[in-house]
Amino acid sequence: MPPRTSPTARQLRLGTELRRMREQSGLSISDAAAALGVNRTHITNVELARFGVSEQRVRTLASIYGTPDQSYVNALADMTRDRKAGWWEEYRGLIATGGLDLAELEYHASRLSVVELIFLPGLLQTEAYARAVLGEAVPPWSPPELRRRLSHRMKRRDILDRDEPPECHFTLHEAALRTQVGGPSVMREQLAALAEASERKNVTVQVIPVGSGSFPVAGVSVTYACGAVPQLDTVQLDTAHGSLFLDAEAQLANHRGVLERTAQVALSPEESRNVIDNVAQRL
Repeated sequence: MPPRTSPTARQLRLGTELRRMREQSGLSISDAAAALGVNRTHITNVELARFGVSEQRVRTLASIYGTPDQSYVNALADMTRDRKAGWWEEYRGLIATGGLDLAELEYHASRLSVVELIFLPGLLQTEAYARAVLGEAVPPWSPPELRRRLSHRMKRRDILDRDEPPECHFTLHEAALRTQVGGPSVMREQLAALAEASERKNVTVQVIPVGSGSFPVAGVSVTYACGAVPQLDTVQLDTAHGSLFLDAEAQLANHRGVLERTAQVALSPEESRNVIDNVAQRL
């Protein structure tokens, strides 16, 4: 099997989990290679996602490592079946890999929890609003680059229309509602779309009012994506230099606490819809 030149974030995560299983078992790379009947390089390449791994190989490694959590093993085995390239691969080499990794993360998530303080979530943005946000890039993108990024952002929204969409919880600061991105007409359209989205069965929108006081902030934008089992959860943070993905147990626990706290200071979904309507009426 030829080595991969650019493994996806999901492929890298599978390799990382196989390494964690081995380390928790107390086996060295040499021990694992000897038990499997391969050389050390093979184990290293699998754990670095340089080589693909089959479902049976995952189950064999889990048996060697004595991993007791069968639901976890089954979830890892399921990850080996993603052999068809996702739609985001059309953009590889055209936009930053962080955007591709985020689209892949959203696509496979069973639940998404998003906190936004300045802008509205990408999954809920209208095309006009997204164009205005993307148009603020420094340095500015060329028209073709802007169109590619806009197209990518619009396609991300398709997960909300799947037959079995992920459960999505969006916590927004009131400042994001009042920041007139693109001007009043763009914001009126965007807030109407936001209110409509909040009525979906799989979408919950809560607003943190300006007068709520202080609350923990983990970044300008935070996405907590739940995997098939808790061990496969992932946190994505927006930074000035692109997306940052976290999956260490302590990091996940910390961000679960942050999300719980922000949800506590936010208004109820019904009160939040009233705030959205009131802001829209004043534009």
